[in-house]
Amino acid sequence: MDNKNISIIHPRPSSIVAALYTLRDLNVDVAILHGPPGCSFKHARLLEEDGIHVVTTALDESGFVFGGHRELVNVLHKVNDMFHPKLIGVVGTCASMIIGEEMREPVMEANLDVPVIEVEVHAGYRNNTKGVLFALESALDAGIIDREEFSRQQHLLEEATNVELRHGAASKEYLAPSRGDVKYKVAQRIIELLKEGKRGITIMNAKKETGYMFADITVAVNEIAEQLGKADNIINMSNTDVGLGLPRVRHHAECIMNDFEEKGIPIHEIIGGLDEYPVAGATIDKLIEEKYSDYDFAVITGVPHAIPMDHLSDMEIISVTNGPRQVLPLKELGHEHVLVEIDLHPKTLGVNHIVESEFGATLREVAKESI
Repeated sequence: MDNKNISIIHPRPSSIVAALYTLRDLNVDVAILHGPPGCSFKHARLLEEDGIHVVTTALDESGFVFGGHRELVNVLHKVNDMFHPKLIGVVGTCASMIIGEEMREPVMEANLDVPVIEVEVHAGYRNNTKGVLFALESALDAGIIDREEFSRQQHLLEEATNVELRHGAASKEYLAPSRGDVKYKVAQRIIELLKEGKRGITIMNAKKETGYMFADITVAVNEIAEQLGKADNIINMSNTDVGLGLPRVRHHAECIMNDFEEKGIPIHEIIGGLDEYPVAGATIDKLIEEKYSDYDFAVITGVPHAIPMDHLSDMEIISVTNGPRQVLPLKELGHEHVLVEIDLHPKTLGVNHIVESEFGATLREVAKESI
């Protein structure tokens, strides 16, 4: 069956939530959800841990029938008085879109002396990247980003969608969640490979702030290699170009690179920005073909399924994802060992330093017993 036409029955990410996170990356101070109070509750709370205020117009049954124009005007004034923001975002919900609420009108009526990004969105889109695109279009209209950055982001979104259709959570009608392989055994295998003098590559191809934890696995592998006297056997690749991405994304890259330097971890190859995980695969593939094709193993973290297997097929692949539904597709691609960092995302919000991963901690503990 053509995977563009399959009916996916496992839960998928929401376009509303994607819009919220995009506003976060644009450094809005306040995001207003125009809808019922429970809409996107979990992610709204998580985003507050990341330093932005998330509020709601709290539409009830009356609002579903008669609209929430007045409620939105009132909340706009209230957040302006309470938080004194420099930039505000307003995000639609299924309720506001179904009743045909036009958010531009209450924003104009509120007449704040603050830029407001309005995102007309609901959760019914097949791909959650729609929410990102709508937020970026509004940011472009408001003069927050320029046309060049918008075009770049648009290309990345198209490629991110394609990655999920090919080998990700949108590739099958149903993917059962899995915890992946046993971390203890995989840690033992990495140590065995290093003891045998095998040469390895760490490839961090992370999505935005998730890099704070995936970077720890790069650090842990290098620490063990150093303890074994095999530091020169490891090459490190990382998508942490500090000059690419929306403001907050660039900040994350700077923080991670600073930590790598402080910990003495050399990054031999910068493979793109933290938002370029869907396209970094081409750069990685070319680097391996030209410089590292004779290496023995690779530890791939972040979004491993975005990396072509063309020049990895002769290596032993250890991949680490934070998607429980990503285990089977990665196994089918030929990744021998697949690990899942459960609950990674909440632990990487509101931080500016590398956070210890479960696998990194396991690798360090196993090393104490076997080195």
